[in-house]
Amino acid sequence: MVNINIFTLILCCSKFGFCGLGDPYCGMGCQSGPCTGGVTPTPTTPSGGGGSVSSVVTQSFFDGIIGQAAASCPGKNFYTRDAFLNAIGNYPQFGTSGSNDDNLKEIAAFFAHAAHETGRFCHIEENDGAATNDAYCDASNTQYPCVPGKKYYGRGPLQLSWNYNYGAAGQSIGFDGLNAPETVANDVVTSFKAALWFWMTNVHSVLNQGFGASIRAINGALECNGQNQAEANDRIQLYQQYCSAFGVDPGQNLSC
Repeated sequence: MVNINIFTLILCCSKFGFCGLGDPYCGMGCQSGPCTGGVTPTPTTPSGGGGSVSSVVTQSFFDGIIGQAAASCPGKNFYTRDAFLNAIGNYPQFGTSGSNDDNLKEIAAFFAHAAHETGRFCHIEENDGAATNDAYCDASNTQYPCVPGKKYYGRGPLQLSWNYNYGAAGQSIGFDGLNAPETVANDVVTSFKAALWFWMTNVHSVLNQGFGASIRAINGALECNGQNQAEANDRIQLYQQYCSAFGVDPGQNLSC
């Protein structure tokens, strides 16, 4: 008897390589399976100094990532493309300040890290962050002193951590990062703004060194120089996948 995998018969695969059921997979741009939509037009690439990030980060692209999160994931009903587009208004240099290829690679890199950090937009907060005894408090930082009873564990698309990041991000964005770090997990626009603040402060300037430099800027102590290679590889594979979706070469120096 021939053993046929039924999933190969019923799943749709989107233009971004994600497979599943529903409109994000079977609708516009569906490449295989029981497609119900037509072909999605190729997004316009952003031009240096003022292109549209929204034309690259389409609803279909965003849904292709969050569509991989289980229905029980808290991030499923939290993260939205609209919130991301709202947040980038604060950061006009994001995905627009270089050549077309550089801009596309920056957008791909940001979403590769966000997808990895959140489990494809499943998690809003670090797993067991509230339960851990580690408050992520650097008591030596007197500019942004920790508030008793508050914990500065990872929250948001890039899992913002530590009192000095919450304090500086809050000061820049306009929320009380030290007294109310939970805002990053409660307000989705603030959540994306906090991620973009970290990105533009720590990552944007090193992207010309390759994707590996962005891994080092985000989690280098834990994932670079051969440490936790599986974690780094997941980031790299996502980056390559998104670059392919945008039609851009991922470049060299992918690992750190």
